[in-house]
Amino acid sequence: MAHHKSAQKRIRQTEARTEVNRARRSRIRTFIKRVESAIQAGDKKQAQEAFKSAEPEIMRGVSKGVMKLNTAARKISRLSSHVKAMS
Repeated sequence: MAHHKSAQKRIRQTEARTEVNRARRSRIRTFIKRVESAIQAGDKKQAQEAFKSAEPEIMRGVSKGVMKLNTAARKISRLSSHVKAMS
């Protein structure tokens, strides 16, 4: 356990940030799963709508520092190609 006041504060801040980041990451995964489940079901219209809402959510994760830009770009690209291939 930390003995300095500043170290104790850092521990508290880290725990709070971890909770927020965990919630953000979970939210992103949920949006991705919605797209993937629509693709699995073969519902192109629903997949397109889910993708439209997932894309900004993934990029929001990048701006908040939860995910790296290249990782987000890769995920968006792959989801997009799967949605486009449904025709």
